[in-house]
Amino acid sequence: MELVVTKTLFLCVLFTVSTAAPLQDAAVEDGDTSPAVIDRCAGVEFDAITPNEKGNTLFFKGDHLWNGFTGPAQLSTLYFKELNGPVNAAFRMHNTENPDDHDHIYLFQDDKVYSYFNQNLEEGYPKQIEEDFPGVPTHLDAAVECPKGECMTDSVLFFKGQDVHVYDITTKTVKTKTWSHLPSCTSAFRWLEHYYCFHGHNFTRFHPVSGEVTGAYPKDARHYFMNCPNFGHGGDRKPLKCSDVKLSAATTDDGGRTYFFAGNTSLNFCDILAS
Repeated sequence: MELVVTKTLFLCVLFTVSTAAPLQDAAVEDGDTSPAVIDRCAGVEFDAITPNEKGNTLFFKGDHLWNGFTGPAQLSTLYFKELNGPVNAAFRMHNTENPDDHDHIYLFQDDKVYSYFNQNLEEGYPKQIEEDFPGVPTHLDAAVECPKGECMTDSVLFFKGQDVHVYDITTKTVKTKTWSHLPSCTSAFRWLEHYYCFHGHNFTRFHPVSGEVTGAYPKDARHYFMNCPNFGHGGDRKPLKCSDVKLSAATTDDGGRTYFFAGNTSLNFCDILAS
């Protein structure tokens, strides 16, 4: 009986999250917030999006950012004190073979790049983009990391207009593709092994190797990537009450995906958030 109750409570929490937005991230200590001068629920075109080294998602706009899927706008300099003005692109490095670089946060401004770890600027930064990422253009629109297995090698996708510059982290070489079918991305984001191009207040999911778009896109980001009044996961989907849930079983596979069974129906929680 205790096991059934525990599973039921766990399911209720997950269903509540899935009908609104991904899990809320850690907040900044009291006294660190600035007035919410930008309302992302009004429809914001983000300058950049990236997870930080702890996995909290940062949304950049102008000289402000949001730390997580809920909460007010805060000054970017509260996290990255050396920044002066908006960023063009950002990504979290995936380079497990180089622990001195793995999980560092890279922020791009015009022709310069900043490297941070635990909100501390690395020695020697900012640098010219060409110095750190040879062959990658300046004044980027967006960037997103792409680990080996999802891309051919550990890579970074840099967006500028309709061109995508695929940077191989190991060989430091660039291959340029043109994805004219994809909207011009003002920011890009990897979430649960899926890739998203943000444009205006909408997003389009794409394949990181081919750029292929499958499904009905664009979609409004306010239904999926933030907690906004009158918006929720999937648009018109209403929150599921815990009293409506009758759990038969729950399990987690080797890839970390959690499945729930209710009668003859199975549900993958991770796929809910990534849909």
